[in-house]
Amino acid sequence: MNLYTTELRRLGKRRFVRYLTLAGLLVLVAVAVGMFLTNQKIGPAQVAEAERVAERDYQQNVAMTQQFRAECERAKVAGDAPRDRFPEDCSSITPPPRDAFQAEWHLPATFEFREEFAETLITVTAVLALVAFVGGASFVGAEWSTGGMMNLLLWRPQRIRVLLTKLGALLSALFGVTVLAGVLWTAAFWATGSLRGSTAGMTAGAWQSFGLTGLRGLALVLLAGALGFGLASLGRHTALALGGVLGVMVVGQFGLGVVLAMAQVRFIESWLLPTYLLAWMNKKVTLQDWAACQASYTGECEPLTRDITWQSSSVLFAVSLVVVLGGAIWSMRRRDIT
Repeated sequence: MNLYTTELRRLGKRRFVRYLTLAGLLVLVAVAVGMFLTNQKIGPAQVAEAERVAERDYQQNVAMTQQFRAECERAKVAGDAPRDRFPEDCSSITPPPRDAFQAEWHLPATFEFREEFAETLITVTAVLALVAFVGGASFVGAEWSTGGMMNLLLWRPQRIRVLLTKLGALLSALFGVTVLAGVLWTAAFWATGSLRGSTAGMTAGAWQSFGLTGLRGLALVLLAGALGFGLASLGRHTALALGGVLGVMVVGQFGLGVVLAMAQVRFIESWLLPTYLLAWMNKKVTLQDWAACQASYTGECEPLTRDITWQSSSVLFAVSLVVVLGGAIWSMRRRDIT
């Protein structure tokens, strides 16, 4: 029997992987349904209602201002006006202009597909990457902890080939699930934009931009699966991968952030992993340091900035992948199978 086909079947039959994938997809369904229900298409009725609410707020503010001014004038006449409550001149108490009350502030939420869909791709990528990492770690970790790997190597004694075939089966399954989820995700939010918002302004360039963002998300999901697989293979147990990522996030991220803040290091975010994840998905993240103010020619304070680009993220991800998978392959080749 073909080893790759066997590993695919083995992966599909693992109940934990199936339930984990189902849970991740249900989370995405809940997000998509929530976005559909909390948005609505804006028409003349919604605009008229927003105008009415803005006018009501303006009139209420005018009445409150007039009441406060009258209290100020009465207190001035009585000679007991508190200085911390009323100004010196009661005539300075005037209501704000009408244009300070914008009707746009009272419009209901509406989904602008071109403006907002890219942000939703980060959500679907994050959920699927988590599923990929835990599922990849469980897939190979369970083989080690239950003795399945040893039994398999009796049938196929080529250690590296077995390990890489398992990884290939995992990545191909992740590829299929991610692509299918991405297509359904796009269709769901296109329906939300069509029925509960707007899909205006979509051009070939916009679709190309979304497609490239989706490809970067796909690469991130595959990377997460490969890292989970590699870490669990290194420790020969699922717990090592999960404990390792927990340690990185709690100690390496939270603890490191606290230490860097205490040391007053500039651009603390440049040392934290989430910054590079966002830079990978958004192509660039601009960090600002307001503590290092630079006066512009107009005299305004402009913070120092540092750009974290997707190229920087790709270097970090590539090094992590080479170290983890290289270590897993080396361990598989050097250590005894017992």
